[in-house]
Amino acid sequence: MVSGGLSPVPEHVAIIMDGNGRWAKERGLPRTMGHTKGVDAVRQVVRAAGGCGVRYLTLFAFSSENWSRPAAEVSDLMGLLRRFIRRDLAELHKANVRIRVIGDRENLRGDVLPLLLEAEETTRLNEGLTLIIAFNYGARDEIARAMRRLAQEAASGRLDPALITPDLIAENLDTAGIPDPDLIIRTSGEERLSNFLLWQAAYSEFVFLPDYWPDFTAETFAEALKLYSGRERRFGGLSPVKTAVAG
Repeated sequence: MVSGGLSPVPEHVAIIMDGNGRWAKERGLPRTMGHTKGVDAVRQVVRAAGGCGVRYLTLFAFSSENWSRPAAEVSDLMGLLRRFIRRDLAELHKANVRIRVIGDRENLRGDVLPLLLEAEETTRLNEGLTLIIAFNYGARDEIARAMRRLAQEAASGRLDPALITPDLIAENLDTAGIPDPDLIIRTSGEERLSNFLLWQAAYSEFVFLPDYWPDFTAETFAEALKLYSGRERRFGGLSPVKTAVAG
């Protein structure tokens, strides 16, 4: 959406899936159980997004900072990712979902990167919901990688630095070709971006929910969209009503 006024169904929703560990702790369960239950929530939100007209859904699956977590937890998370792709890829492909992965792909070990590439390649011609998985992703790292590419182009004489614009920077980000998120949802009551889509979130609307991610359902998603629908997006300008009065 590029003009002011009340917001219809967002074209692009991004979600910071937070609270798996706290969900498990409150129930006396190991953290891995929270992550496992969180995968069920992923399945629900993917179906809900595709069914209500959302065109792009970005999920913050694993940040570049998450490698600092205990090795056993990281291993569990990698195992969940593998199982999700192996179990759900056929269903997502059948549902016409296109998968795209953003994040730093260098130094990924084992079969994780091949699995992500397989998911992208298998679904690349699909025309339904685009599911964007932010994996080994950090927004500052993304911007730094884009700046290095532009700096190399300028140093080689292939790019005039005076021609570097916000649009050109956006074209060099991981999300090139994807519209900026209209709505960013974060669960678990936290109210921060945590190095997620910092460039792309310039004019995003935010909905912060108290629910832990494993408790997120299609109904929770609908609630967030309802809150979004009441927002007036002006993109730095005045609302149509105010403009008419001022004129």
